Parts: sequence; C-alpha cells; structure tokens
Amino acid sequence: MDHLSAESLLKELRAVDAERARRAADPALEARVQALKAYQQRRFAHTYADLLDNPRYEAATRFFLHELYGPDDYRQRDAQFARVIPTLTRLFPEEVVDTVARLARLHALSERLDTRMAELLSAPDITARDYAAAWRTCGEPASRQQQIELTMAVGQSLDHLTRKPLLRQTLKLMRGPAQVAGLGALQNFLESGFDTFRAMRGAGEFLSTVRQREDTLARALFQSDTAALGQLP
Repeated sequence: MDHLSAESLLKELRAVDAERARRAADPALEARVQALKAYQQRRFAHTYADLLDNPRYEAATRFFLHELYGPDDYRQRDAQFARVIPTLTRLFPEEVVDTVARLARLHALSERLDTRMAELLSAPDITARDYAAAWRTCGEPASRQQQIELTMAVGQSLDHLTRKPLLRQTLKLMRGPAQVAGLGALQNFLESGFDTFRAMRGAGEFLSTVRQREDTLARALFQSDTAALGQLP
C-alpha cells in the first residue's frame, strides 16, 4: 500500500469517527441510525431468505449479514484498521491488504449514508415506506452504486484469497502476532471470511445473485417503483 492510499484510508476512518461523534452528541439521531442498521439487516435477510436456507450459501449470507449489513459495533475493528494501516504491508500479505482496504472504504461510505438517511427518518420505528422515502430523499445514486461495487469487491477479494493454498496457513501463523499487536478483531474477520468463502467452493453464483438483487432494488427505490415495497420487510 502506497503512502497516498494509506492517507486516503486514514481519512475515511477519521470521517467515520466524526460521524460517530456527531451521533453521540445527538442521542435521538444515534437511535435512528441503530434502528436503520437493524432494519437494513432485516431487509438483507428478507431479500436473501432463499440463500439463508441453502446449505451451500447460508454461511456466506450470514457473513455478509453480520459483517457488512448489521448494527454490530465495529469501533474496535476500525481502531485496528487505523492503527495497522501505516504498517499494513509488514504484517499482512498484499492480497489481504487489498481486502482490508476495500472493507474500510465500504464501511466509511456506508456509515456516511446511514447517518444521512437517519437524519431523514422521523422515528426509530421504521416501515418499508419510511425506508423507501428516506432512500429517495437521500439520493446519491452514484454513492449507492459504489456501495454495491465495494460490497462485491470485498466478496471477490475473499473468494480470491481462498485460491491461495498457503494463505490459510499464513493467516493461522499470524494469529499470535496479530493478537500481540492488538489486531484480534481484524484477524478474526479475515479468518472467518476466508473459511466461509472456502467452504462455499466458489462464490461466483452467490456474488452474482447479490449484485443482481441489490442493483434491482436500488433502481426500483430510486424510480419510486411501488413494487420495491414488496421487496422490503
């Protein structure tokens, strides 16, 4: 990772910190953000109920559900990102660095969009119509598309890592040094992602399904298509 890339990622992580600080100063906004994240997790589970019922894809769907779409507290992982970025290439292989970089960019973008949408919600009790209206008012179709592209990129990176026969052993050997360096949450994410995608035995169909459904839903929401409400919980 070059100096400019590292600075760019640090800037994005600082932006996430700023979002959190703004929410902390406004408990009502924070409550709506958390409600929105929980709603989006329910929406993802609703959209991919068939994949959750598929033995081959269940684990990968749950990985996306909790690591990319959930209301979980990622502050510890973000702090580890920020701490490790300046020396990332000394601790992790290049392929792993690329995966971490994509995840950090996705997280920063999602946090900003979540705050923006939460500002447009009147209460934490979110309905499908509330969500659709906030989505349209928030707008930013280019940012929404980038969000989908980065989600795909994280999945593709994890799938690519599983094709490196020695990488799983490398990750295992890094477990101790990562814990000593205070990077346990980041290490756990990488190991979980690797094992989940390896067990899927090829992520092509899974990722193409996610892309197609996310693109379709985004277009329907931006076009005020009433059919989109049927795709929301």
